Amino acid sequence: MGEIERMSKSYPFGRSRRLGLRAEVSAVFDAKVSEARGPLVMYAAPNELGHPRLALVISRRVGTAVVRNRIKRRIREAFRLHQHDLPVGYDMVIVIRPHEPLILAEYQKLLTNLMVRLHQKWSEK
Repeated sequence: MGEIERMSKSYPFGRSRRLGLRAEVSAVFDAKVSEARGPLVMYAAPNELGHPRLALVISRRVGTAVVRNRIKRRIREAFRLHQHDLPVGYDMVIVIRPHEPLILAEYQKLLTNLMVRLHQKWSEK
């Protein structure tokens, strides 16, 4: 990616990019369209916003607070950096299974692969 392309795109991850309400997260789960890869299970449902939104679900079984927060930070960063490469207009909920934290590039690859598969599932409906 050239310097000019990099400067023209913004990589926000503010409130508008997050699923915050319980009803929004429940709506994604109720759509029952999911895909699993490695330590991540992603649920997705289309939205009318024109940009993707993300929510993370992680239990205490994954590890200590330090480990859970490290994993969440890396997944959020992977989403932030790849949001322009993902299909637009989806709400995503990622359920994180117990695992050792991966490097950022691995989470980026998992996230992209999962979203491409879910987009294919929604396109077939």
